[in-house]
Amino acid sequence: MHTGPLMGSGRTADVYALDGPWVLRRYRDGIDATGELAVLSYLAASGFPVPRIGPPAEDALPTDLVMQRLTGPTPAEALLAGTTTEAEGAELLARLLRELHAIPPRLSQDPEDRILHLDLHPENVILAPEGAMVIDWLTAGEGPPALDRAMSSLILAQVALDPSFPARARVRGLLAALLPAFADDGGVPAEALARATALRADDPQLTADELAVLDEAAELVTSLTG
Repeated sequence: MHTGPLMGSGRTADVYALDGPWVLRRYRDGIDATGELAVLSYLAASGFPVPRIGPPAEDALPTDLVMQRLTGPTPAEALLAGTTTEAEGAELLARLLRELHAIPPRLSQDPEDRILHLDLHPENVILAPEGAMVIDWLTAGEGPPALDRAMSSLILAQVALDPSFPARARVRGLLAALLPAFADDGGVPAEALARATALRADDPQLTADELAVLDEAAELVTSLTG
């Protein structure tokens, strides 16, 4: 399978075009994709909307994932373009987490635990023709669903407090719509928000500016939770 040109880069990985309907996601800094592959395979078998896993290349590295090439905007792009509203974006994120948390854990023996994405925000969803697809499962884990809701809320709050982000007011509106959408699922309890804040504080991928607003972001989530 021929590796084509670079299509995009994120904080931890680069994405390259491949032959046919596939792309190669290659992590930098020696990050092993084996765990993410296992989670994606499990979720796909459970019917959750994730990209299909493709055939590995003969010279595949532990850092590589071959997956379905998706087309379509992210909810973040749709929000900025005005083709979706904050309320619609919030309902989508809440629905995706609700559906994810209906799936039993893959490894945990705790019956209350579920698969957690732990980085679900409007840039990690693709509005593909076949429906919304959730991407970027590197941080996925297992645990209480409230932690996932807290993490998504906290990430949005950090962006809403970023003075360099031109659409931060719309992100705040999205967050304000998301928290009530979480209410029927158990909301964002204080202990889950505290744990999410601690996990974000220990995340080596966060920038100094993101860390600087972390406590204020947690306060914003609390204030909007009511």
